[in-house]
Amino acid sequence: MNKISIRFFDDREVRAVWDEENSKWWFSVIDIVAVLTDQNDYGKARNYWKYLKTKLKKENSELVSSTTQLKLLASDGKRYLTDMLDYNGIIALGKQFPGKRANRFIEWFTYSDETIDGKSKHKAYALFESSFIDSIEVGTANGLQQIHAYLFGGLYDFAGQIRQKNISKGGFQFAVAHFLGGTLKQIEQMPENTFEEIADKYVEMNIAHPFMEGNGRSARIWLDLMLKKRLKKCIDWSKIGKNDYLNAMIKSSVNSAAIKNLLKHALTDEINSREMFMKGIDYSYYYEEN
Repeated sequence: MNKISIRFFDDREVRAVWDEENSKWWFSVIDIVAVLTDQNDYGKARNYWKYLKTKLKKENSELVSSTTQLKLLASDGKRYLTDMLDYNGIIALGKQFPGKRANRFIEWFTYSDETIDGKSKHKAYALFESSFIDSIEVGTANGLQQIHAYLFGGLYDFAGQIRQKNISKGGFQFAVAHFLGGTLKQIEQMPENTFEEIADKYVEMNIAHPFMEGNGRSARIWLDLMLKKRLKKCIDWSKIGKNDYLNAMIKSSVNSAAIKNLLKHALTDEINSREMFMKGIDYSYYYEEN
């Protein structure tokens, strides 16, 4: 059980572990309790669950008997046994908390995997296990198209296709579609031998924004593949906060110092770690949530 997922609800983490034998996810009960009680203090959330667990035991609730304990990584870097519930258990737990927040959480939890992003995210998870990842061209526009086609194939009719329309975001105009082919060739030719060079190439590809949607999710995998091949490194995306990342990327079109600093301090040599890859996908998709 080493396939880790981190979901986000109102910018709060919900940790999960994949159970290969039973083909299902187990979710951290305390993380869910923290979400439902809007509690930032982990100790207080744990005490609340302890109180609720005792209450449910007295009521002979099946919810308590359906919990299991698995080891999860804590903020101190160690793994501790933690109460976990499966999908149905989390729905039942949510119903113990009346109110709009609990209803909104259940709606998010129930339907998040059925969205385009949810389906694409599962494809991204599968990429680690797939032999396809070894055939992706590293550092080329075609390689980025391969990643995009894999993530969004069957979800967008333009999966893997370079856009033919001009797009902008937050008032910023991305590369003009008419000249995009030439722009991508120029980016391809940029060197990628050092961290600085790879980061510059990543920034330029972000400015180009070659697809109608899904640029960030594809480009972050593209970046990690370059780092892995050239430097034997990758990014531990969990070390980069959402707002810090988004603000640094906005600034990068005129000054890339901030994004380079974030990326450099998040480098790790755990390039073959399944958990690192899965965690990276979770954070990558989290950056795109509105």
